[in-house]
Amino acid sequence: MKTETESREPAEDLPYRPCVGIALINRAGLVFVGRRRDAGPEPVAGTRAWQMPQGGIDDGEAPHAAALRELHEETNVAAASVRLLAEAPDWLSYDLPPAVTKRAWQGRYRGQTQRWFAFGFLGSDAEIDVERPGGGAHRPEFDAWRWAPFSELPGLIVPFKRPVYAGVVAAFAPLGRWSAGA
Repeated sequence: MKTETESREPAEDLPYRPCVGIALINRAGLVFVGRRRDAGPEPVAGTRAWQMPQGGIDDGEAPHAAALRELHEETNVAAASVRLLAEAPDWLSYDLPPAVTKRAWQGRYRGQTQRWFAFGFLGSDAEIDVERPGGGAHRPEFDAWRWAPFSELPGLIVPFKRPVYAGVVAAFAPLGRWSAGA
């Protein structure tokens, strides 16, 4: 008799979970990063626990709408406070490490395939609330946040997501500083 783990499909036979990712860029050309709550104690939390907002696409939901929803659910930033600057030309995917695949999303996915959006932030930093996103309507994903240069992003993320972040940097870093009036 096979155990539950043995009866699961090999990871390479599993689908990717469709998701969105958001590069929220302030007027100085810096990108929002949040420190994951579940990252564990320092020093790991200080080195590879930072990421940009991201999350799953609901059934029937368009990727752009999912990006705006996820941004609000994770940062409290409203759709009225952002302007679409760019959409990555391709979906970017990553595989989870084997130990994580077995416990993430009940073992149904091998990783995520993400559609990335760059939004210019029109609001003030006071709007960002990672402790009580959506006025407390959503579970906090982050316990801290900051603005970071594009060049730092791949070094802030867990190693298995680095190729995706390198792709995001390649797609969006040329945006640099943007004008709220443009």
